[in-house]
Amino acid sequence: MIATMIESVANLPCMILATITLLISLLFLHYYTKHNKVVLWNLPLVGLLPEVFFNFHGLQNKVTQLLEEKKGTFFLKGALLAQSDILITSDPANVHHIMSSNFSNYVKGSNWRKRFDIFGDDSIFNADSQVWQHNRKIARGFFSHHQFHQLLNKIVQDTMAKGLIPVLDYIVSGQSLVVDLQDLFKRLMFDFASLIVFGSNPNFLSIGFPENVFTKALDEACEATCARHFVPDSFWRLQRWLVIGKERKLSESWKTIDRFCADHIAIKRKKLATNEDGFDVLNCYLTGHEITGPTPTDKIIRDNITAAFLAIGSTTTSTLSWFFWLVSKNPLVEIKIRQEVDKNLPENKVCPMQEELSKLVYLHAALCETLRLFPPVPSQLRVPIQTDSLPSGDHVNENTNVMISLYAMARMVSVWGEDCCEFKPERWITEDGRIKHEPAHKFFSFNAGPRICIGKDIAFTMMKGVVATMMRNYNVRVVESHPVVPNLSTVFSMKHGLMATVTNRWN
Repeated sequence: MIATMIESVANLPCMILATITLLISLLFLHYYTKHNKVVLWNLPLVGLLPEVFFNFHGLQNKVTQLLEEKKGTFFLKGALLAQSDILITSDPANVHHIMSSNFSNYVKGSNWRKRFDIFGDDSIFNADSQVWQHNRKIARGFFSHHQFHQLLNKIVQDTMAKGLIPVLDYIVSGQSLVVDLQDLFKRLMFDFASLIVFGSNPNFLSIGFPENVFTKALDEACEATCARHFVPDSFWRLQRWLVIGKERKLSESWKTIDRFCADHIAIKRKKLATNEDGFDVLNCYLTGHEITGPTPTDKIIRDNITAAFLAIGSTTTSTLSWFFWLVSKNPLVEIKIRQEVDKNLPENKVCPMQEELSKLVYLHAALCETLRLFPPVPSQLRVPIQTDSLPSGDHVNENTNVMISLYAMARMVSVWGEDCCEFKPERWITEDGRIKHEPAHKFFSFNAGPRICIGKDIAFTMMKGVVATMMRNYNVRVVESHPVVPNLSTVFSMKHGLMATVTNRWN
């Protein structure tokens, strides 16, 4: 702590100078853009910062527009206040090269870990090389273990029967009470993740909607770490030193997450001391299970718990929210999903089983289409270890940040065709009625290559279970006047939530 303060004081003049320069530049550029209406990318002093500042919540669309004009890839020369050059791409050939064929040359790197420091150096979210391989082996071992497969149906059923359905019935009894679907899904997925990680259901999706400080802290941490990518390091370091702005929220979130993880580790140790058994992630860590190996430090356990809740909970919440918004805009898709659900689920079935969900091909396609248009993580960053040439003909080196825009890729005519911006589940279904396979470097929502998502099938099982349960039993109507805009964060959530009314389908 003392060393950090000394370092901050030593860098204080540079931080102040950078901040003053940034503010003056933004004020000047605000006047300039107002009168000249130009796009301010690649300026010599502040680079892309003005565009971020003036188009904060429309940034993804700005990037898409430029990528369309530049045929899928463009290069930003590093500004004086920036740390490196940036190459932004939505070219599937580049993605395949970076994530698969030349995977060993592209890492998340030290700058990534510095900006996402709340997740720790040793978590699967931040790690590279051997540490990442070790964590991935653990995750793969857990999700492929026969005990987990035996539990998955029970976990899905538990969260539906004890959380989702009672809460929806309560909302219905309130005569079309308006509810924030994004908050509802966030609570549901927290309970789902808790059953996997801790082996217990905290029932945060319950009548009364109890406060969940952990998810709030994780959301604020994701916003703050995302913001760090758009300003010089000296700027957010100064904020952190002064404990102001998003860095103040990040500091508070960090304490909340630390306390949450420490409390659950302590609770689990007490249960294990009394020989209470179960199969969950934390149990495996603390018992030195064959999956995890020798028990690591509490800090490493904490980092991987935090990463697990982000991967399991936040991303699925994002997809479900955007799914119901898209369906509300496309009533014919809703009709087709209802017809399929009614046909394949038993008449009085409330919570569908996994084998029943596997028959819902059109629903699966609609979820794929949601993930294509609104990927939970809208961009990925990598840094080359050595100089390299991309298939697009661009050259990168160790001072280049390579950003892959998933959001823009979905809207490229060259990638998905003239109807790329349409919500069209049919594009995912083959002539014989199966789900069409698209290569991971084109449908990049679950990553690609060695880092491809291990929990993809689990995510689909849970999402299909939620949608089938809701569409089988309820009418969900998104409030038309409610503003739906994306929040600029690590996870592509809705800034103002998703307000909707829920009524009983059978009344």
